[in-house]
Amino acid sequence: MRISKNIVNRHLQQELFRTLYQLVADLKKPEDVEKFFKAFLSETEHVTLSKRVAVAYWLDKGRNYSNINQNLKVSSATIAGMQDNLNADGVKLALQHIKAEEWANIWSQKIQKFVKGSS
Repeated sequence: MRISKNIVNRHLQQELFRTLYQLVADLKKPEDVEKFFKAFLSETEHVTLSKRVAVAYWLDKGRNYSNINQNLKVSSATIAGMQDNLNADGVKLALQHIKAEEWANIWSQKIQKFVKGSS
C-alpha cells in the first residue's frame, strides 16, 4: 500500500482524520463495522489489520515469535513492529476491549452452567 506523494493541506488532512475517527466511533453494531471495512479497505488491508490485532493479542498472552509466525503467517518484522507498539495507547485500548469481551464471555458461560445446574 502506498501513500500518494501529493501532500494534502495539513489542516484538511486533520479534518479528514477527525471525520474518519468519528465515523468509526459512531458505528455501533459489528455488522455495520464489517460493512464499513469491506467497503473501504482492500482485502489485503483488511487481512493486515486483523493480523496485527492478533499479533498484539498473542504477544500480550506470551506467545513466542515462532508460534505467531507459524499460525498467522506473518514475518518476524511484523511481529517485532507490534512488539514495539504494545505500549502504544491504541494497542493497549484494543487489548483492554478484547480482554473485557473474553472476561464477559467466560462469566456468561459460567452463569449459564450454574443456572442450568440449579434448574
